[in-house]
Amino acid sequence: MKLITYILGIVSISFGLVTASFAQQSEVDPSQNITTGQWHLSLNTGLGVMTNPLQGGDDLPLVLLPEVAYYAEQFFFDNGRIGYSLKPDSPHVFNLVAELNPETRFFVDWHPSNIFALSTSNSLSFAQNEQSEQQPKIAINELDKRKWALDAGLSYHYIHHQHVFSMQALADVSGVYEGWRTALQWQMHRKLGELQIKPSLGIWYKSAKLNDYFYGLAEKESPYGAIAVGSSWQPYAKIDARWPLSEANSVRFHLAYYDYSALDDSPLFEQTYSMTAFIGIDHIF
Repeated sequence: MKLITYILGIVSISFGLVTASFAQQSEVDPSQNITTGQWHLSLNTGLGVMTNPLQGGDDLPLVLLPEVAYYAEQFFFDNGRIGYSLKPDSPHVFNLVAELNPETRFFVDWHPSNIFALSTSNSLSFAQNEQSEQQPKIAINELDKRKWALDAGLSYHYIHHQHVFSMQALADVSGVYEGWRTALQWQMHRKLGELQIKPSLGIWYKSAKLNDYFYGLAEKESPYGAIAVGSSWQPYAKIDARWPLSEANSVRFHLAYYDYSALDDSPLFEQTYSMTAFIGIDHIF
């Protein structure tokens, strides 16, 4: 298992982690005819940024964003996610999937050449919230290293005309944080003349063990003792747009917003959201 995690880590560093939130999700795109048995490569070149909401975390400039996918009859690799489709030729798509947990991206200082890409629980007492308000914020360079984690689980997609409704449930199989996460998402694929747009709305539920590992504090990391942040809901919204210039090139615009306000009790957060914005040229090889 450690070997698998290491290999996926090398792949993610090579192609960048930002693409995970920037990817096309070809596995469920009703407007694309994916050719099986060959690699699909593209490179986005332009200007953009992924903001880091944590204290002491640097925003990541986005200049070169590769996208890599390979689809066999049932096996696929899509921008850092590997999977096996249980029912490929159906409007109901079931996949077994595995990917590196994306939360680590906020704790790593990436060089541009390495780019790839809910309310608080009621169990949080008033006294704990009051303590969080009084305690100073803590920068991520003062923390122990947050390790890479490998998550695996099941994804389901229902395709109805231009709409894709998705659910997924993933759990840590590497023994790093021993938690889980699940998501619901709606996405629409629409063409307005030559313009192709894909808005998405979704929400993540993240378990207490996941949040406590990445955004809580161990006793040795805080003068106030261990701090747990509990489970959370995380809504998000994305829009991706393309304007074809030729068969291989198109202008691309991407904007994504991720809400972290449910974790505001954590002393690690400077902002309660993260945004990804990019505009540039997408070239398909």
